Amino acid sequence: MFRKPKIIATILLAFAIAVAVHWIGFDRPNFAQSPVSETTISANSLELAPPIDCTLDEDCFILLYPDRDPGPGEVDFGCGRQTYDGHKGTDFGIANTDKMNAGVAVIASAPGKVLRVRDGVSDRLIMDPQQVEAIEGRECGNGVFIEHGNGWETQYCHLRNGSVAVTPGMEVDTGTVLGMVGASGAASFPHVNITALYKGTVVDPFVGPEAGPGCQVSRSPIWTVPLDYTPTGAIDAGFADTPPEMNDLWEGGFAQGELSQDIPALLFWVHTYGVLAGDSYQFKLIAPNGQAIAEDTKEINSPSKTWMGYVGKRNNPDRPIAPGVWRGEYQLIREGEVLVNLVREIEVK
Repeated sequence: MFRKPKIIATILLAFAIAVAVHWIGFDRPNFAQSPVSETTISANSLELAPPIDCTLDEDCFILLYPDRDPGPGEVDFGCGRQTYDGHKGTDFGIANTDKMNAGVAVIASAPGKVLRVRDGVSDRLIMDPQQVEAIEGRECGNGVFIEHGNGWETQYCHLRNGSVAVTPGMEVDTGTVLGMVGASGAASFPHVNITALYKGTVVDPFVGPEAGPGCQVSRSPIWTVPLDYTPTGAIDAGFADTPPEMNDLWEGGFAQGELSQDIPALLFWVHTYGVLAGDSYQFKLIAPNGQAIAEDTKEINSPSKTWMGYVGKRNNPDRPIAPGVWRGEYQLIREGEVLVNLVREIEVK
């Protein structure tokens, strides 16, 4: 049996590159087609609804926030590390490309006029720098750029190929469907990146336009609903019959509901984000008779923006995988507090 979970606790270099160049590739200088009002900026001059049709922390999550460090470092508005140097937007993600293909709508965050769109860029998860180089100038992928008046604009990147549902000149309301969440351009996971700008300057919507740099600032968020700072959370969990890699989890394709009794192994895997050194995890794989077949508790040695692990049991004639409902349990614990608590079940027939 697999008594030690395999841990993947690294972010590929291509991922760092991808999130740092979101809006540069969407030809930003060509977007300013309308005169900008000289209205005095205020914290309430624009309100943004979340740009994705989902329930946060249930079927979607915020993985990356705008970088608030003006220098070469990186820090998010909560003084955490869920960002990259130069990351300008907020990444609302979904668990895998299966959910992407099923369709999750990207919606306008505020009323405005569509200035420019792009479609026709293929969806492909970026895994190495060469792939980023191949899409130079199109890092945003399929996207929409909207003018909201009084100097405000928003940009939406990485929409699914062929899904863009608006055209230049179209007036949109809050909630108008712009397209679907995708993985076009420089995207290492399926998500929509929204960037807010005032007179061409990026604004972090979690602190508002009047905040200075850094994370120790007064906050006047411009979201229409409270969005909690969640630097650590769950992406997904499930079962597999062979050891998965990180990219396998983003790609999806895992069995739901049941597996065959003749599988080579039964593994319970977990995919999370924002783990820190000193966090601990607990895994259990429980057989249909209630016996814990595989379990493990360990401390995490190094931080990681995304993390995966699994435990499992090999199938062999002497100790076969019993038919029935198997249960996987996982907890991520920080300083005695359970931050992630996941339970999944699958039937083996």
